[in-house]
Order: sequence, then structure tokens, then C-alpha cells
Amino acid sequence: MDDARLRRRMRLVIGAAWILFWVLMMVTAVQDFLRNDDGPLWKPLLWEGSSALTGTLLLMVQRRCTRRHDALVAQPRAWFARQAPWLLLYWLAFVPVAFGIRHAVYALMGDVYPHASWPRVFVYENVKMTIFFAIFVVILFGILSWQEMQGQRLRAERIASELRAAQLHQLTQQMQPHFLFNALNTVAAVMHEDVERADALLVRLADLLRASLRSEAQQVPLAAELHLLRGYADLMAERFSDRVTIAWHVDDGIGGLAVPAMSLQPLLENVFRHTVERTSASLREPVRVTVTARRDGDRLLLAVADDAGMLDEAPAAGGTGSALANLRARLAALHGDRATLTLAQLSPAGVRAELVLPCVVLPCVEAPCAS
Repeated sequence: MDDARLRRRMRLVIGAAWILFWVLMMVTAVQDFLRNDDGPLWKPLLWEGSSALTGTLLLMVQRRCTRRHDALVAQPRAWFARQAPWLLLYWLAFVPVAFGIRHAVYALMGDVYPHASWPRVFVYENVKMTIFFAIFVVILFGILSWQEMQGQRLRAERIASELRAAQLHQLTQQMQPHFLFNALNTVAAVMHEDVERADALLVRLADLLRASLRSEAQQVPLAAELHLLRGYADLMAERFSDRVTIAWHVDDGIGGLAVPAMSLQPLLENVFRHTVERTSASLREPVRVTVTARRDGDRLLLAVADDAGMLDEAPAAGGTGSALANLRARLAALHGDRATLTLAQLSPAGVRAELVLPCVVLPCVEAPCAS
């Protein structure tokens, strides 16, 4: 609910409470009149109706002239100081207006409105108006304070949401250069040996960039993320064709689940940068990489594992070490503690990176939905 809707809702509530108050006052006056008098019912209705009309007019004038001071509600002394002078208006205007209405209606009905002497009327009615004014001002202060508190909460939530969106966008943009630089390094590694192969890699890179830039959504269907990841894996496997094999284990029916955009790519990138690139091409066995995606109840489990990496090894030369930190920051911004990223050392060698996400269904968006 925004500030404008909150204010409209509060005005409706206050208006309904005000009307209910005067309806109850009229009902009470009628009942009291019937117990003590046998006259026409228009008289008690006129008494309370004239008071209600006059009080409403005075309140409307007061609110219209003091609304500009609502911002002072955070400074109670200053706010009450702006309201206090208006009590004089009630003292001076209530009796002439309310009693003038009563006298006029009685005259139209061919009757005379009886009441005590004017000094006694002014004293009695002004005491009532003082109590009425004090109650109204205190209630108004409470309503405005609550409204200001709610407004501050809404503004804080809106600012936090905008900041979160900006942070997610920044973190996503920080991760995309890792993807691009690695792909370009792959092309550079083969362009002097096989021009046709380098040309094919550039075409594949262009397709991947189009896919990654097609949408600015912070979350995408798993199928779209896997489609992008397979393209990246194929691109990197061209460079390390004799040093890596990749196996894919993806459960059926989970392609529509939401994952943060570009969340799996840095996990696979780490394997290439920190393990595959350091593995000698003379080794008999290539590095075996396994990409897993499965659903476990209300959780989505994603993992990238290899059989040669070591957690205690330093980052590869040129690595910034920021990709996983950025990914963790994005997970925290999107899901709080419901999403985790963990790294585990396998035995005798290998590293498993596992991403745990809450299951959120997204429709297929501009990408193949087959896993």
C-alpha cells in the first residue's frame, strides 16, 4: 500500500468513525427526550444535528488551515502549539452558529427555542467544546503519528527494494565479464591453430551473449540457465578438449523452476580456471566434471563437481576471486537464508559446489525449456 492509498484509507476510517459518533449522540438524545418529554422528535434531532454540523464545519476549517503543519507531528510540542490557538475559534463560533441554527428552525416551525441565559450557555457549551477539542486534537495527533510511522515504513521498504534491485543488477553485471573474458581467452587460444574452429567459437559466443543479454530479469527458468551453461561448457570444452569431460544429470520436469540469472556459470567457470587449466595435458585421465540439477521437496539442488580440484589451492592467475562472493550476495538479496552456496572437498580429490534454492516456478521465457 503506497502513501496516497494509506491516506485515503485513513480518511475513510476517520469519516466513518465521525459519522458513527454523531449517530450515537442523536440516538442517545432521542432516547433521553422520550423518557422526559412527549414533544416532537425533530427537537432532539435538531439539537444534536446542529452541534454535529457546527462541530464538523469547525473541524474542517481547523484541518484545512493546520494540515500544512502535519510534518511537525514528530515534534509534539511544536505540533500542539499550532493547534492550541484554534480553541478560541470554537469558543467564539460554536454557540452563535449552533444556537443560531436552532433558533432559526424553531422560528420556521412557529416555536421558540428555550435555553438558559447567554452567559451560562457560553460557559457551559465552551467547557464542553474545550473537552471535545482536546479529545479531537489528541486523537488527531495519534492518527497522524501512526500515519507518519506507516509512511516511513513504506518509504523504507521502497528504498530497500530499489537498493536491492540496483545491487542485484550491479552484481549480475559484475559476473558477466568473467563469462566474456574466459570465452575470449578460449578463442584466442585456438585462433592461430585453427581459424575455422575459432570462427565457429566466435559464432557460438555471439549466440551466448545474445541469450545472456536478452532479458534483464534477475531470475530465469532453470532450463534457460542450463541452456546458457551448456553453451559455455561447449565453448570451454573446445579449448580443453583433451583435458575435460562433462556429464549432465538433470531431473525431468524442473526446467520451469527459478534460478538467479548467471548463477551456474561461475561455478563451472571456477572448475575450468582453478582445476582444468592447471591440469597437465599429458595426464591419461581428463578432469571429470558433473553438473547436477534435482528437486528435493521444496528445494532445488544444483551442483557442479570435479574429481581433481583442491579447495586450499590459490585462485588461478588473473582471477579476482569475486565471482562466488558476488553470487552469495545475490542469493542473500533474493532469498535471504533460504538459499545457500557451499563448497566441499571431495576425497581423494575434487571439489563440489552446491547451490540450494527454494522452489519457485517461473514460466519459460524466451529460451528452450527442455533440460
